[in-house]
Amino acid sequence: RRPPRPQSPLDKVVAQEGLSLHQLSGKWFLVGMASRCSYLAEHSHQLEATMVTMTILDGQSLAISTFRKLDRMCWEIRQHYLPAQAPGRFLLKGHRKSSKVDVVVGEADPSSFIILYYQKGHSISVKLYGRTSLVSDAVVDKFEQHIRAVGLSEDVTYYFPTYGFCDSADEFHVLD
Repeated sequence: RRPPRPQSPLDKVVAQEGLSLHQLSGKWFLVGMASRCSYLAEHSHQLEATMVTMTILDGQSLAISTFRKLDRMCWEIRQHYLPAQAPGRFLLKGHRKSSKVDVVVGEADPSSFIILYYQKGHSISVKLYGRTSLVSDAVVDKFEQHIRAVGLSEDVTYYFPTYGFCDSADEFHVLD
């Protein structure tokens, strides 16, 4: 007999109750992110302002377009979040089975902020998006509580620039 599968950090995260996906559609600005990603730690001085557009497809899945600069060019990265086993939970499929990412809406006030959890393998990250590039201190406090709840800390938390956003990319700078 195999031992039971260890509980993943995301299993303990409660998804936001009673959230209508349609409330999430529109523009969001990436305000902050907590992650133990070594690339992020080494390149945190090069963070670029990042804007996301969410569109609801078929009432259940999310089409996400992320706009950011890379080498001073605006790029659009398109992703499709599929509905998972419960409301507020999504699956982002990669090209390989090992590259799937579980996504949970941890907390949201659709008029001002959303906190999303991402888990790939056993590593977890938490992102704070705002309807504007600046959010209130109360929202930042909530974000930091969510970070600590999954064992991350301020030393792996990064805040993004509040200026220099892209809101479009030409056809040659789109990644699906």
